Amino acid sequence: MKHIRSILTLSCLAALAATSGAQGLRTGGGGITDIMRAGPRLAPPVQRSAPPAAAPVQRSAEYIVALVNSEPITNTEVQTRVTRLVRENPEAERVPRAELTRLVLERLISERAQLQLAKENGIKVDDVAIDQAEQTVARQNELSVEELRRRVVAEGISARQFRNDLRDQLLLTRLRDREVESKVKISDSEADEYLRDQRNSPTKAAALQNINLAQLLVAVPESATDAQVATLQQKAQGLAQRARSGEDFAKLVQENSDSPDRANGGAIGMRSADRYPTLFVEATQSTPVNGIAGPIRSGAGFHVLKVLAKAQLGAVDATVTQTQVRHILLLNDPKRTTAQAVAQLAEFKRRVQAGSADFAGLARDNSQDASAKEGGDLGWSRPGQFVPEFEEAMDRLAPGQISDPVVSRFGVHLIQVVGRRESKLTQAEQREAARAVLREQRVEEAFTTWVQEVRARAYVEYREAPQS
Repeated sequence: MKHIRSILTLSCLAALAATSGAQGLRTGGGGITDIMRAGPRLAPPVQRSAPPAAAPVQRSAEYIVALVNSEPITNTEVQTRVTRLVRENPEAERVPRAELTRLVLERLISERAQLQLAKENGIKVDDVAIDQAEQTVARQNELSVEELRRRVVAEGISARQFRNDLRDQLLLTRLRDREVESKVKISDSEADEYLRDQRNSPTKAAALQNINLAQLLVAVPESATDAQVATLQQKAQGLAQRARSGEDFAKLVQENSDSPDRANGGAIGMRSADRYPTLFVEATQSTPVNGIAGPIRSGAGFHVLKVLAKAQLGAVDATVTQTQVRHILLLNDPKRTTAQAVAQLAEFKRRVQAGSADFAGLARDNSQDASAKEGGDLGWSRPGQFVPEFEEAMDRLAPGQISDPVVSRFGVHLIQVVGRRESKLTQAEQREAARAVLREQRVEEAFTTWVQEVRARAYVEYREAPQS
């Protein structure tokens, strides 16, 4: 079976861990480290009682292995996480099972302490936010929500557990935003120094390359036979050849692609290389602008890629894809549930599309954002400028389109894309891009320290050692 990485490790939700800023939307990026990265970086265990010298020889698989502030972690929880980790990351099999189990237990202890802190701080995630997160996972895996749920069950994860996992990751994201990301600041001088450092180091500068790719996806169903896969591969190769022969790539995408971004001609947008899948970056590394790469195979199918633009952050001709966008924001309000806000914005969308209302007028009258007086206009934005849940929805819209209501940590948004353009970065915009990169690095450092502090404050009592 084709495993879905963003389900098992919830890595797709890493992008949701982003900081807030002006208008409740601005962000500098960041992400929750996955278990293989975070495990070894956790603070050494603060043992309130020593773990037993050896595991019992024979006993039930379900028993308590540790208490975190009196809340239990069971052997089943540990072994389930270990199994999922190994299935998703085959390289984990090279780690001795006992060591892997220890790392997983420490990760669970750390997560449990953070979730308890989120509860103490009154941080909550409602069902509407979980629904949206589930839809995001489905989109990133090129699946319908129904197919996603079938895959989850086939992977041995119940639908209830999957939604609980999503809830926990969203809680951790919002806690991180509140406790860590909002406190990290980067000065203008630091950003300028970073830009100079990158320009003077070719190796470092390569990591700051901005690229704009367009993709055409020929999806491969999970149940496809070898013969069907071969047929689909041949189709992708034929489309790649037609693109190389000079046919309009955007038209090929609109007529043949199975990807949701086909309405935009497959264009993903100018962004830093580290915001693209590694597979895409490696495939297009030596491909010139307007060149075609692929087809390349991923879990979703065969991708044909076109390089639309390449630019180096700090270079005089550095460009990005800018989006002119406006929105209506309904803030989180004790008197109005998220579901009610979603319903109200859905009605606004219906009225605009029916021609009985104007988006800007509705924004002026109803939006609870500072942009309301401008008809919700947020101006021209660059990639990474807004929180990921907002930007992910914005990037899927063609000019003139309106999103469905989008739930963020600030409230519920209705988003309309007005236009897009390729634009050279001004010195100030390059500084902001550099600031975002620097911020992400600093946030990771601050997050590691904060995790250690939360772990150290927790009362942890080890019981019996986990065992398969």
